[in-house]
Amino acid sequence: MYIKIYFGEKPVFLCDEIDQYLNEILHHPDAVFVDEISPRAIKSMLHEIKKEEFHAGVLWNGNLNDLKKAFFKNFTVLEAAGGIVLNSNKELLFIQRRGKWDLPKGKIEKGENEEECAVREVEEETGTKNLALKKKIGETYHVYEDFGKHILKISHWFYMTCPAKQETVPQTEEDITEVKWVKTMNIKEPMKNTYPSIKDILSKFFDTP
Repeated sequence: MYIKIYFGEKPVFLCDEIDQYLNEILHHPDAVFVDEISPRAIKSMLHEIKKEEFHAGVLWNGNLNDLKKAFFKNFTVLEAAGGIVLNSNKELLFIQRRGKWDLPKGKIEKGENEEECAVREVEEETGTKNLALKKKIGETYHVYEDFGKHILKISHWFYMTCPAKQETVPQTEEDITEVKWVKTMNIKEPMKNTYPSIKDILSKFFDTP
């Protein structure tokens, strides 16, 4: 089992076993492998990530929970939730934010659970109504800097449905400039200009029965 955390376009995997997929990644000459969870070893990996030639990192420990705790200590952890929304015309809901296609999501507020947050954020960011939450698809992880702080954001993603032919309104105060419905057969177009974590969760969505 592994957790995939993106630093920009570069992934770091926290794992408790090396499967065929991770083994292939480790064969890349610029992949980095660390098999201890000391603060020094983890900081060494975080230093390697900054190098231009860095391809991917793999941190292994027999106990994934211990590895997560040791790694997450280096960041301010924020949790968010969002939606993969499919309407009755078999179209997926995308937003354009800061020049990239994205999925609607936002920070989980105090007293709110993941599901409540996901529905609220989709409604607020896109104006979409009459959402029916179906099931959780999974999580994505990415790291970014905010006013000098290193943030690790965990995003919880839920599959939702809604009726077609309703007005959408981009939440401009959240830097959303466009809300767009895309036919599932045409999804390759927004995928050319999105984040790797969004590609991952959509791939998982389409692979989920």
